[in-house]
This record gives sequence, C-alpha cells and structure tokens, in this order.
Amino acid sequence: MQHNLFIYNTLSRKKELFEAINPPFVGMYVCGPTVYSDVHLGNCRTFLAFDLIYRYLQVLGYKVRYVRNITDAGHLEGDGDEGEDKISKKALLAKVEPMEIVQTYSNGFHNIMQQFNALPPSIEPTATGHIIEQIELVKTILENNLAYIVNGSVYFDVDKYTLTQNYGILNNRKLEDMLTNTRDLGGQNEKRGKLDFALWINAKPQHLMQWPSPWGMGFPGWHLECSAMSNKYLGQQFDIHGGGMDLSATHHTNEIAQNVAVCGKSPANYWVHTNMLTVNGQKMSKSLGNSFLPQELFSGEHPLLDKGYSPMVVKFFMYQAHYRSTLDFSNDALNASEKGFKKLMAAYSLLSKLNTSEVNQVDVEDWQSKCYAAMNDDFNSPILIAELFDAVRIINSVNDGTLSIDIQNLQLLKQTLQLFIEQVLGIDVDFEGDNNTAQLMDFIVDLRNDAKQNKNFATSDKIRYGLQQLGFEIKDGKDGAVWAKK
Repeated sequence: MQHNLFIYNTLSRKKELFEAINPPFVGMYVCGPTVYSDVHLGNCRTFLAFDLIYRYLQVLGYKVRYVRNITDAGHLEGDGDEGEDKISKKALLAKVEPMEIVQTYSNGFHNIMQQFNALPPSIEPTATGHIIEQIELVKTILENNLAYIVNGSVYFDVDKYTLTQNYGILNNRKLEDMLTNTRDLGGQNEKRGKLDFALWINAKPQHLMQWPSPWGMGFPGWHLECSAMSNKYLGQQFDIHGGGMDLSATHHTNEIAQNVAVCGKSPANYWVHTNMLTVNGQKMSKSLGNSFLPQELFSGEHPLLDKGYSPMVVKFFMYQAHYRSTLDFSNDALNASEKGFKKLMAAYSLLSKLNTSEVNQVDVEDWQSKCYAAMNDDFNSPILIAELFDAVRIINSVNDGTLSIDIQNLQLLKQTLQLFIEQVLGIDVDFEGDNNTAQLMDFIVDLRNDAKQNKNFATSDKIRYGLQQLGFEIKDGKDGAVWAKK
C-alpha cells in the first residue's frame, strides 16, 4: 500500500508532500527538557506528540534518527540573556554540584516518559557534552561577520543579518513589528541591537558552570546548543525540527539565523510545533494554581482533580486533540476520555473471542485505508481515534451477531488495530487492556477502601505493601485511594 504523507510546513504555511531521500531516511530534532525542575504536563504533551510522529514514520518504513536534546546549561532565568543560569542557581541553593541537579531531573523526566510508554530517542545529547561544537559554531559566525565580541561575550548581529536575510521568516513576522514588541535594552549596554542574542556569555567568577573559550571563561547561549547538536547528528539541513509553540518566536527563529549564518541555509525542511494546554478554559500556569505535574494527574492529588487517571488514559486523552490544537483539561473531559478508552480496550480484548463466518459484511480494507489517511494528513490522531471507534462498532456488532466477518478480514482487523493501538499510539495494552489489569486494580483498591472504612487497617496495609512489591503505587485521597503504575 502506498502511503502519501503530508505534514504541516510552518515556513510555507501550507501542506506539502513530504518526500524523504531513497533509501528512506528521516532526520528529526526535537528541543528537549531543561532539567532544573520536574517535567510539567505541557512538556509531556510535546514529547508524546513527537513520540507519535516517530512511531508512525517507522511504521511507514522510514529509518528515523530522532535526536532530542537535554538542556543542562545556558538557560537563564530571564529573557534577553539576563539573570542566572537556572541549573547553577538551583545547585547553589541546594549546595550540590550542578550535575546532581541535572541527573536528578533527567531521571525524573525519563521515568515519566517510560510511564507514558514513549520510545527513547535515537540520540539524547546534552549541552554540556557539546561545548567544543558550540564554540566552533561561534567561531564560524564571527568569521562570517555576523557576530561581535563585547567584554568576553559574543552576540549575534541581527541587524546585519537582516540586510540579506528574513529574520522573521518562521512566523511571517515583520522586523518592524518585532522591534516594536521587544522591550528596551535597559542595562544591557553590551548589545548593539534590541533583537541581538547571546552566542557565548562571559561568566562571572562565582558562576558554577563555565568553560574556557577564545573569548575567555564563559558558557553558551541557550539557542546555540540546538544548532550545534542538530548539525553534528543530522547535518546542516534535515527533515523535521520541533518543539512547543512557545519556542517558535525566539528560540527556533534564532536557530534558523544561526544555521544560515554558518552554512547559508535553514536547518529544517519542516517545523512542527505543539500547542499549549489549558485548564477549564484558562491558560495552564503555576501562578493560577492550575498547573499539573504528571504524577499529580496519575494520583489525583491536586485540588482541581476528583480522582487520578492512569498514564495510558492521559496519553489517550492528549491524542484526542490534534497536536496543533489547544488541549483543555477538565475532570469532565478526562472522565469522558477514560470511558472511551475503556470501551476501546474492551473491544480490543474481544478480538480473540469473535466467531468468523463464510459470509463477510465488513469492508476492513476501506477502514484500514482511512486509518492511514488520518495519520498521513499531518499525523491527525483525533481522526485516527475516531476510525478506531468505528472498529469498536464493528467488533461489538460481530460479537452480538448483527454483523458477520470472515477469517481473512478478521485477521486484517486484528493486525491493523494492533498496529495503530500499540505501535502508533503506543498504548501499553498489557497494562491497560487484554488482561484487564485496570479493572482488576480498581477492584483491589475498592477492597482496600472497604477495609479502611471498616477500620481493618491490617488488611488495608497488607494490600498497599503487596501492590507496592508488584510495581503499583497506592495513594489515599479525599474520595478514597487511587492507584498508579510506578
């Protein structure tokens, strides 16, 4: 079957046929986490969106090199290259080595991704592991007369760049508008222009993370690391570059400028940006008290939640909105998604029990082509899920005898569902589906709740400790206990 894949090209603002070279190879770079705090749900949505893309490209037969970096230096507190390095500041407060902070939060990030059953990237490089490559890029940009040195810091010269290039090409922004919307430099007298950004920053003596360079002791600017690592592992120009939409206006805009300054071309053919999360219609933020950590969503231990939800339900919920659409969290929406997910898993578990007939009334090939068409159209997961629920209708109709299916079409139905549920969506059915683990866990937790209510604390504790040994975490909430897979 030929699969024509279309994805959204931000630079041209239209859908175009995505053609990989032959043999089919795809280079994909995604801006990864800054490891100074726990990964938040917005990050998770971005990385799960690219997990979906990564999985589907492999299903289509592409050899994918998926690079997702770890930012462990150079990300400052404020915008405009101001403030302290976030990781260094946290290390000073905790009185530990910066790399202890990096390791702690990197481990936490990987643990969350494992709970979501996300595939690890092909390569996961770090900023601190590529200082030499970043310094070499700065040298090249200086040689090409598109940067300048002030007091040991090196800044990209946006004004000079715009004499020959369109700095706002990624978002179709005009330079005049960008200048108007950029605050005054204030005390940043080192910079010549309001839009100039740091390639290398001169380090104060007390700064914990600094390296020798031709311009003195310092550390790289945040935007530089992605250019250095994408160049090293994917070349000067590759297929897909992505991240959250908040990176588009500044970080990815500056990446394009850096790459053009080095080799004369934009780094990526396609820019893929995920949209933001909202909660009950409001932007998710710590200041509003409506932001979630993944573990809070799993356990239900959050003031805005009535209960916890398993990682697979949360993942399924996220895929019910297109990655470019805003996704709104609410108890009602999560509950509806959980019901739909259980309905899909119940139907999936029925497949092995269906009886076949010599008479076939199901056009499985047409349904299968619609599943591929959904994913081929900019990885449209909500349309794919709608097609999967059409399969639920078919399965339930065959099961109750109102529809007949022959053995060949049943086999194709099984194979296609397995492909899209397990390989493309990455649903862990061993945990959530075939063996009814979720339903069994709900039953056990109900028994424990009854034991606690009857003040049978010995039995309650025995259930808790026993489940912990089996890899399940039990947390008591206002409406009883909830469980999550560790």
